[in-house]
Amino acid sequence: MRKEDLRTPCYVVQEKALLHNLKILKEVKEKAGCRILLAQKAFSMYDCYPLIGEYLDGATASGLYEARLGKEEMGKENHIFSPAYKEEEFQEILDCCDHIIFNSMTQLEKFGKRVQAAGKSAGIRINPECSTQEGDGIYDPCAEGSRLGILERELPEELPDFVEGIHFHTLCEQNSDALEITLQAVEEKFAPWLFKMKWINFGGGHHITRDDYDRERLIRLVRHVKETYGVEVYLEPGEAVALNAGELITTVEDLVHGESIAVLDASAACHMPDVLEMPYRPPLKGSGLPGEKAFTYLLAGPTCLAGDRIGSYSFDERLSVGDRLTFQDMAIYSMVKNNTFNGMRLPDIVWEQADGSCRVVKTFGYEDFKERLS
Repeated sequence: MRKEDLRTPCYVVQEKALLHNLKILKEVKEKAGCRILLAQKAFSMYDCYPLIGEYLDGATASGLYEARLGKEEMGKENHIFSPAYKEEEFQEILDCCDHIIFNSMTQLEKFGKRVQAAGKSAGIRINPECSTQEGDGIYDPCAEGSRLGILERELPEELPDFVEGIHFHTLCEQNSDALEITLQAVEEKFAPWLFKMKWINFGGGHHITRDDYDRERLIRLVRHVKETYGVEVYLEPGEAVALNAGELITTVEDLVHGESIAVLDASAACHMPDVLEMPYRPPLKGSGLPGEKAFTYLLAGPTCLAGDRIGSYSFDERLSVGDRLTFQDMAIYSMVKNNTFNGMRLPDIVWEQADGSCRVVKTFGYEDFKERLS
């Protein structure tokens, strides 16, 4: 199928771009001597998992269902971290995962020996209380009042002998300079425990496949930790795996208020919720900033939410009803977060092969909306 024949809205994940990222990640892990996992919270299009599994070492999950997905569809190393595990789910988590990370000493005391008895590897998440992010803190695990990770003062002098790993995750879309700052804080506060571990997990938020990312610094930092503490090092990027590897294609359905607002068949609220949650202005192919090009429009979604606005963009030509627009970098945090508010149909999921041909992987309809509600 040709891209122009796809119905909209649709997510299009591109094999060529995904492979570009995977090759970079494989090169990094080979040079650094570390292991890299897919963080499914950012990208869970499991149709791609066999391909991803050729380059990465496995997957990591934030809950039972992601853990099941990683086991069933990736079938390699399967790690999990959750702020709190439920008793009724824990046995299935043990069945799915080989590395289980705890967020508190109480959760470790409750479940840790069961991990040991099952022959799995237990770890704890720490909070180095070292923020390297700007903004309101919604994506900062080290922000004041964060529930994520055990503080230095909360750790006993000796951890149970079945604790084999330490995990920290403090970054969000950042370069390796932020990791270096974080790692310095981790070593200053937690070195006595690091020396007793078998593995250390640097978490996610590393934009490894971004053009300006300093990969040599990352490699140096990984090697330093391996050599200093005699441990296996894990990275678990999500965005970096599918960064710039997907599009959201949408159609202009109407032009209102003197043709200053274009109403699309794609919704910020339903189909790209990070636009409202972060917020941010997603890149749009062929467009410019407001006023940069001849014609500026506010692009908005079709829901009843007054704030269902994607942003203002300018174009060389006037928009017309029926025009197609292509938002970029839409593989990550899109499919995993979308919803059917107002009964919106979820976008089709499409795989664009390296030769440009397209295969519709999944379509959605009324039943997908209805079955969630009763």
